[in-house]
Amino acid sequence: MSSPDLPLVAPQTAHPAPSAGSHKGSGKKQRVRRLTGRDRVAVILMVAVPTLVVVGLIWLPAIASVLLSFTNWNGVGSLADVKVVGVENYTNVFTNYPPFKPAVEHNLLWLVVMFVVATPLGILFAVLIDKELKGSRFYQTALYLPVVLSLALVGFIWQLMYSRDQGLINAVLGTQIDFYGDPKWNIWAALFATCWKQVGYVMLLYLAGLKGVDGSLKEAAQMDGANQVQTFFRIVFPVMRPINIIVLVITVIESLRAFDLVWVINQGRNGLELIATLVTANIVGEASRIGFGSALATIMLVISLVFISIYLWVVMREDER
Repeated sequence: MSSPDLPLVAPQTAHPAPSAGSHKGSGKKQRVRRLTGRDRVAVILMVAVPTLVVVGLIWLPAIASVLLSFTNWNGVGSLADVKVVGVENYTNVFTNYPPFKPAVEHNLLWLVVMFVVATPLGILFAVLIDKELKGSRFYQTALYLPVVLSLALVGFIWQLMYSRDQGLINAVLGTQIDFYGDPKWNIWAALFATCWKQVGYVMLLYLAGLKGVDGSLKEAAQMDGANQVQTFFRIVFPVMRPINIIVLVITVIESLRAFDLVWVINQGRNGLELIATLVTANIVGEASRIGFGSALATIMLVISLVFISIYLWVVMREDER
């Protein structure tokens, strides 16, 4: 008896497992674009040109000023004939140069007035404009307009206001005060004109900072019963800590480099002595004491570097968080 025919089944051959390297070419290869010769030249120029400008116009003159401050060079003759006098110039600045003390006092007064008057007014205007009141665009433009003017031009503008014979202020008050010539008035007149310019700059910085504050923080403070003044000083102002540091550094530097306005008025004399005007008077003035003027400039540089270092330290700490 024969068995029924069974269907023939082909033997299954086991396929080998794909190796780990078999998928290397399965994905699309990422094509890395190589820089052409023209691209390399463009990158080199973009890095080299700003670097050369900064080194040539900032670092080299600063280093040269520091080195010349230890010499008695008067700007005449070759540098090979320069005599090194050590710290004699610095000793003379602090002990035998009468205009230095009032210049330091005026710079400190400049700094205090900028902090006490210009900065609070700038913050106030920034808060009011941030509320987007009617006409805020006009006021923002009007307050910022003086910022784009040079301090020399500001000096000429306010000269029309302060003139003893034809000035607007004397015409309105019916007086003949010599705001620019009288030492009792000229420092305050110059400070008022400087604050007029500085307020718009501070306003713009804080206005940018206010735009970046999270609105939910203000809403949470108002829900807790805080009024607008408490909300600003306890919530908003601390949040704008980086802006506060920037304004601090800028205010200090502006108070140190105050030069244009007082130079236009009376070249930094007769009650308007500032460190910057003393530097200019000694370097390019009739005295032509390059070494002595460089010592004054180095003192300004050191003071500025202190506050710049504080600013960089704060910024780097913020980045690490």
